[in-house]
Amino acid sequence: MNRIGAFYDRFILPHPWIVLVLFGAILALAAVRFDQFRLDASAESLVLENDRSLEEYRQVNRTFTTSDDFLVVTYTPHEPLFTLEGLGRLKALRDELQALEAVSSTNSILNVPLLHSPDLTLDTVDTEIKTLDEHEVAPETARQALLDNPMYPNLLLSEDAGTTAIQVNLPTPERYFELLNRRDGLRDKVNSGNASADDQRQLEQVSQEFIRYTENLGKERDATIRKVRVILDNHREHASIHLGGVPMIVADMIRFIKSDLSTFGLGVLAFLLLTLAMIFRQWRWVLVPLLCCGFTVWLMIGFLGWAQWPVTVISSNFISLLLIMTLSLTIHLIVRYREFQHDEPDAAPRDVLRRTVMAMIKPCFYMAITTIVAFGSLTFSGIRPVIDFGWMMTLGLSVAFIITFLVFPALLSLLPPPLDSRVTSDRIPFTDAFARFTERFGGTVLVGSGVIAVLCVIGLSRLTVENSFIDYFKSSTEIHQGMITIDDRLGGTTPLDVVITDEPPPENYSDDPFASDCDPFVEDCDEEDYRDTWYTYQKMRQLGDVHDYLNSLPETGKVLSISTTLDLLAQINGGTPLNAVELAFVPAAVPDDLQDILLTPYISEEQSQARFSIRILETMPDLRRQDLLDRIHNHLTTDLGYTPERVQLSGMTVMYNNMLQSLFDSQIKTIGVVFAAIMVMFLILFRSLKLALIGMAPNLIAAGSVLGLMGWLGIPLDMMTITVAAITVGIAVDDTIHYIHRFKTELAKDGDYVATMHRCHRSIGQAMFFTSLTIISGFSILVLSNFIPTIYFGLFTGFAMFMALMGALTLLPRLIILFKPFPAP
Repeated sequence: MNRIGAFYDRFILPHPWIVLVLFGAILALAAVRFDQFRLDASAESLVLENDRSLEEYRQVNRTFTTSDDFLVVTYTPHEPLFTLEGLGRLKALRDELQALEAVSSTNSILNVPLLHSPDLTLDTVDTEIKTLDEHEVAPETARQALLDNPMYPNLLLSEDAGTTAIQVNLPTPERYFELLNRRDGLRDKVNSGNASADDQRQLEQVSQEFIRYTENLGKERDATIRKVRVILDNHREHASIHLGGVPMIVADMIRFIKSDLSTFGLGVLAFLLLTLAMIFRQWRWVLVPLLCCGFTVWLMIGFLGWAQWPVTVISSNFISLLLIMTLSLTIHLIVRYREFQHDEPDAAPRDVLRRTVMAMIKPCFYMAITTIVAFGSLTFSGIRPVIDFGWMMTLGLSVAFIITFLVFPALLSLLPPPLDSRVTSDRIPFTDAFARFTERFGGTVLVGSGVIAVLCVIGLSRLTVENSFIDYFKSSTEIHQGMITIDDRLGGTTPLDVVITDEPPPENYSDDPFASDCDPFVEDCDEEDYRDTWYTYQKMRQLGDVHDYLNSLPETGKVLSISTTLDLLAQINGGTPLNAVELAFVPAAVPDDLQDILLTPYISEEQSQARFSIRILETMPDLRRQDLLDRIHNHLTTDLGYTPERVQLSGMTVMYNNMLQSLFDSQIKTIGVVFAAIMVMFLILFRSLKLALIGMAPNLIAAGSVLGLMGWLGIPLDMMTITVAAITVGIAVDDTIHYIHRFKTELAKDGDYVATMHRCHRSIGQAMFFTSLTIISGFSILVLSNFIPTIYFGLFTGFAMFMALMGALTLLPRLIILFKPFPAP
């Protein structure tokens, strides 16, 4: 401590202007890359570390030439749709959307083939196809043709024909995938340890180019979506219109993140400053914490810009958290400064400042280290955005500690606060009421804590990880309203692909169709007569069984596959299913302009794969994704006889489910690492196993109460609430360390545990109360977010702070008095 004191005496306290000027230069350097600070709500930002599902998802899209790069416009007219006027309004809307530069094409009931002509047969399908765009078809005839077609109901048209959809295609340029593949290839090479220096330089160059390209693409997408919304607003007079689709959800989530970063970051700061003004009532005690908090956030934003490290949905609250943690440090310094002013009102401001810094640097350092350990535990979660969040907060807390103990004394050296009359008074602080309660009702404190612990365990047993994506958004948001409309009337929201690979050919297989006694063109061959094509009677019958099963599940909406195409061809064939010969010639019989609609999305002869496109009903109250995926996989591999390696489940549903299912395991892993690490820290700090165990008790109660409350309320773990427990421990540990450190100091005065408790509650107890009050009030503003996980984050963090404070002011001192862990003075 002598060296630290000498450092402050020589460099900081005598030269505050130099400290601030040097720090200003660092702030200016950080500001250079503010424009590189970016947000990311892509699929990559919501997947597990090294999760192969994302690449499998992309591979399926490439194989079957499908994509989720489209917007969905749901259109429910106030008047009947199938009238000349109703279809004319729909066409006007479609034409405006299609005229946008970024839109490659649109799909709607206006341009899809009606396939209704009485002269339509398999032989005339190429000449008898009609569309509403190109032919004069009576509206009622078109309505019936669309409803009779097995593809369109619950996809482009609701079953009552009252709601339709326009698919607005926004294809991702090939340049994106070129850069993505180059980056991933080089990254794999570097991670394997086989990369040269040139490979590493190329990786850095390609990564930078990919980031720039992605940012520009995102800006273009945002601009297109804004234009789409303007167009839709002009047509809402005649219809109820909602916008959906993955690009829109990504754009809106980024908008919500920006709102949380700016609006709520500033809102939290305003709440904190208002609370400071009400507590201390001196402008210096508002300005100095404001500057310390602002500098911390400024540096972190600049660093993230320099490092090109994006903020995701999960880490979007890092600004609010940094404000809170920095403010916590400064409040403890302020309260201690005012205590020294009370004890020695005639002391020089510089002496008071030096004593404050020297008295608080050790407990604040311990506090910062243990909180860093708590956030650092998130790096063990296995979820990429949670890992990034842990590293961001670890670095941010380090910056907060350095700034607090450099900028705070430098500013107060220039702006010494005058003596406040309330500081010199001998009024007993209200926090002493907690000491009186603990002294009088010590048994009640212990019993009450035990009851809370039991309730926490029961609540933990009820904790789940299932969550509907729709539940992330308020009912007033367009995402929520659009999902409900699509789920209820247009066949489901979240995509799921089931891909079945054809069995490999036998070793002695010959592609000569006449090498076998069975002719696949005229009869149904046995299993041993393998044919290297999907278009055989037997294989199509098997795929039909898969389709029927998937369609029978209550969680699935619209299911599309080659079976849907065959049903349509059977309808064209006069209601007669195709025979073996007709099946063999299906690829040749379907016109080229219908191949991308009827065949390519469902059958890949080149990859020997068949795809089933499923939409999951997100609004189902009892949706259990993992159970659904397990049932599908088990049925296909047991009841239908496909070997496990031939069945692949892919899509957004699988990636999202993988992330959700990892939450429970990672939560246990994270909390376990937190408590193990903090226990070690306590042993190092306090050098007493008994004291370390006592210090853990309120932290266990605080963390357990949050997770237990979520279990009791039926609120599942999601991608943001997973971090609350670790954050709770980190913040609760702050109070524990400060209180135990002060208790040890005060106990040395008279050796009386009860008297020491009262002195601690009147001093450090005040700082703990003020810190908790500012944190709870600051986080309360998050309830105004449109993003439900952010609301939960604010509410549960506030509740956690309340429980941590109660534990530190009641349970902790009661345990200290009961077990007397300190050696006799």
